[in-house]
Amino acid sequence: MNCDFEQLAWCGQVEEDCRRLVRLAVFEDLDRGYDWTTVALVPEGTTAAAGVVARKAGVIAGLEAARVALDEMDIACQWQPHVKDGDQVAAQTAIATIAGSARDLLTSERTVLNFLGRLSGIATLTRQYVEAIAGTKAKIYDTRKTTPGWRRLEKYAVRCGGGRNHRIGLFDAVLIKDNHLALGRHPNLGQGYTPAQAVARARQFISETFAGDPRAGEMIVEVEVDSLAQLREVLPAQPDIVLLDNMTSAMLREAVALRNAAGSGAELEASGGVSLATVRDIAESGVERISVGALTHSAVSLDVALDWRL
Repeated sequence: MNCDFEQLAWCGQVEEDCRRLVRLAVFEDLDRGYDWTTVALVPEGTTAAAGVVARKAGVIAGLEAARVALDEMDIACQWQPHVKDGDQVAAQTAIATIAGSARDLLTSERTVLNFLGRLSGIATLTRQYVEAIAGTKAKIYDTRKTTPGWRRLEKYAVRCGGGRNHRIGLFDAVLIKDNHLALGRHPNLGQGYTPAQAVARARQFISETFAGDPRAGEMIVEVEVDSLAQLREVLPAQPDIVLLDNMTSAMLREAVALRNAAGSGAELEASGGVSLATVRDIAESGVERISVGALTHSAVSLDVALDWRL
């Protein structure tokens, strides 16, 4: 099987998520009323043009989201991007031009810039991680540590930055975490499973539950371990991926050597405590995957602004 998760491009499902978020954003800004400042100061029928400018250097993501926001808000304008999602731009680059009703442009400004800034910030941080491990065989993956409601959009932004998508949700893969195993050791729940037993049980469950369904052969089974002893014990169970939780670089190198000596086809994923300062050393250990929650939970929005062209 192809041992990877679904990789998000802009698609109907991502767009529909975007539309739902725009509706919420409009309600936050306008409730069920009007932009009274603009109505008071800008005469009806006034037209204007503006450039959407990246104040700082970064990787752009969210141009499609901006288009959807303008459409969802029924903004009468011409929207012309000058770059593509995934493009690296210098500071003060005009990434798009917008022209139309001045009232509409002012009313929609913050919503459009919020989407562009948030998603471009994620893409920019992701690109920094990707560039930090260039030349190694490792790839940077996101996590489920996303803003509620924004998951597909944020994972799309990770892809714009050159990163890879881990599972989208609980529904599309089996990932046996330490808390699944720890709960099984609760005195009221019996003896629980070792990592190897949990992998075997998951395989059995998938084959029984999805008998005759293509998902039976496509669903990835990943298991988390926090020691080399657990890794050694779980490899014969043939998980697709083993998540190496909070291991030092030295332990990661030992884990790679152990996996290779065992002749296992399992890919190894480093996770926990990954930063720009440590990611290169982690990648050089030989792991195939590095998952980084910071891509989405700690990204700073790119400074994007609207500059009038009078």
